[in-house]
Formats: sequence, C-alpha cells, structure tokens
Amino acid sequence: MQTAASRVGGPISGVLGIGYRDLDPERIAEVTAAHPRPDFKRQILAAFNQGNRHRPQTTFGNVNADVLAHSDPNFVRDDFVEIILRSDWPE
Repeated sequence: MQTAASRVGGPISGVLGIGYRDLDPERIAEVTAAHPRPDFKRQILAAFNQGNRHRPQTTFGNVNADVLAHSDPNFVRDDFVEIILRSDWPE
C-alpha cells in the first residue's frame, strides 16, 4: 500500500528539488531518460498560473500566491497579519 509520504515525495523532489542531492545520480539519469523534462520549470509555473489566475482569492495562504505574484504584475496578495489586525473582533 502506498503511503501519503511516498505520494508526496515524488512531487516534493520532482517539482521543488527538495532532497535532490540525496537521490542516486544513476536513478536520476534513468528516470529523466524515461521522462525528459524539457523546459519543465517554466511550463509547470505557467500551468500553476493558468490554473489559478481566474480565482486568485483561493491562493491566500498557499504557494499558488507565489506563482501569481511572479506571473501577474497586478496581483496583490492578501496580508494575513493585516487581516488579523483589521478584524472586527474586539480584543
């Protein structure tokens, strides 16, 4: 049975590069020969942007806000601290 950690490990390493230096170079060569990554970084960021640009409010508090901030000069992040400080709740 596949664990949650093993399901997440692929994207963490394959997309973010976390743990890349701990991987066996021969295994990396084997995997990238079978699954080439031409222009992968730019293409995956473009895909994230395309998937979120029509709903920017859903990116609050997650990594997709980083993608929109990088891709869209008009994107303005909601500020978590300011939201708390301006909350209508009394102290």
